[in-house]
Amino acid sequence: MQSFSVNQYLRQHIRTVPDWPAPGVQFRDITPLLQDPKVFRVLIDAFVHRYMDKALRPDVVAGLDARGFILGSVVAYELNVGFVPIRKKGKLPFTTVEETYELEYGSATVELHTDAVKPGDRVLLIDDLIATGGTMMAGRRLLEKLGATVTEGAAIVDLPELGGSARLKESGLPLFTLVDFAGH
Repeated sequence: MQSFSVNQYLRQHIRTVPDWPAPGVQFRDITPLLQDPKVFRVLIDAFVHRYMDKALRPDVVAGLDARGFILGSVVAYELNVGFVPIRKKGKLPFTTVEETYELEYGSATVELHTDAVKPGDRVLLIDDLIATGGTMMAGRRLLEKLGATVTEGAAIVDLPELGGSARLKESGLPLFTLVDFAGH
């Protein structure tokens, strides 16, 4: 049996869908990571083991709509900390703060309940993938509006050629990703 790193193991379970949602796009589909219980456990454990470290341990995990909910809620549960969703505009029923960010074509807005975090909370911000970095940057700004500190941004996949991880790091946000699809 060949030995694989966790990163290699997870990478081999990410499906590439060519020409979706548009011609020329290589879509990185993480759903196979979630379908197999062994692979899903390896994925979640990679995050949990990192954030069990006292220096990195958050008070709260915030997940970005929608796949960040899947990862973030399970990671929060395993770390025994709270989870807060950062939703697309119009999905949260209580008083919210919002942040609009630019997409390749147009813009989008995300929201967070005003009581989701407290000033001084250390927050892990998690999503499935970093492309242009716009969603994660908007999530960070929301959390900081409420006085929280985003200690790290985390994702399964980084698509460095789209510039998001570089932009996030340049803004001072430490990043942790498991799989890099550079040059693909």
